[in-house]
Amino acid sequence: MPKPGARLRLVDVAERAGVSLATASRALAGRDGVSAEVADRVRQVSRELGYVANPYARTLAGGVSSTVGLVVHQVDDPYFSEIAGGVIQVADEQGLLVQICHSGRDPEHELRQLRHLIAQRVGIILIAGSGYDDPRIQAEARRELAAYQNVGGRVAVIGRHPLGVDAVLPDNEAGGHALGEHLLALGHRRIAVAAATGGLTTVIDRLAGVATALARHGLALDELPIVHTDFTRDGGRAAADEILRNHPDTTAIVALNDSMAIGVLATLRARRVGVPDRISVVGFNDVSVAADLAPGLTTVRLPMTDMGRMALELALKPRSKRPRRRPTGHTLVIRDSTGPVPD
Repeated sequence: MPKPGARLRLVDVAERAGVSLATASRALAGRDGVSAEVADRVRQVSRELGYVANPYARTLAGGVSSTVGLVVHQVDDPYFSEIAGGVIQVADEQGLLVQICHSGRDPEHELRQLRHLIAQRVGIILIAGSGYDDPRIQAEARRELAAYQNVGGRVAVIGRHPLGVDAVLPDNEAGGHALGEHLLALGHRRIAVAAATGGLTTVIDRLAGVATALARHGLALDELPIVHTDFTRDGGRAAADEILRNHPDTTAIVALNDSMAIGVLATLRARRVGVPDRISVVGFNDVSVAADLAPGLTTVRLPMTDMGRMALELALKPRSKRPRRRPTGHTLVIRDSTGPVPD
């Protein structure tokens, strides 16, 4: 144990936790090679001893404050590439570098990425993408980011996250409501949903919006087939296969992002199912290719490039006493993938 008044050292944490100095270092930096149980014990000991802030202070003092760490769920998803474009625009204007990390929509991996970025001495961390319906992971991420901010790091997120930081909030629930109302106004009642797995707050909010539209017409979300697959184009293909197989009377499919909608359209085209003559399809986000599909995709437009700009601009402001919130708004864009319910 360190003597009273002595400067706390990493070796003191390692001795208390019963691990080697190298293991303690890897655990606090969020690096691979340490089991979750051991890493949790080392972090708990560091907090008990009051050591937890020192690694953040040292890394930030190391001086790479001109680097922005951007965590995205899917690096090849146009939604995230357009957000990244907005971040890079502001970074260029401010003389900053952007380091992009890919979480794969895995909350454990995202937490490791956050710890890695802190260990890499970034001055700003941005998280683009949904929060997770996982209280344990979110509590750990909140602790890490609070300690990071307390010694000068800056954080902003895009999406609904319980992290207590500045946030750009996509209009997910209202957009879901707009899609539901559009299909219902066209006469559709046999509606299926292609949703994502993994407890994403984006999915929860968009489904809530669809549910409010259904309720206005005396319908309930739990009466609809909801297929949970990957939040990707391949996931959309798989969802459409399942909907056609198990719910052949479906007249409209709500895909909760455009990548899934593109996969849905691919499956319907391969099966020679007419769109929108037989089945209408809607997406969400309005990525740049949505207008160029055949048929053009009806979707909800979010200002993705502006969202990236807004997030970095928030992070560049002095930290406020209360987290700031910036809503995005939305626009329903009607194209040729939707039409009246077939006779």
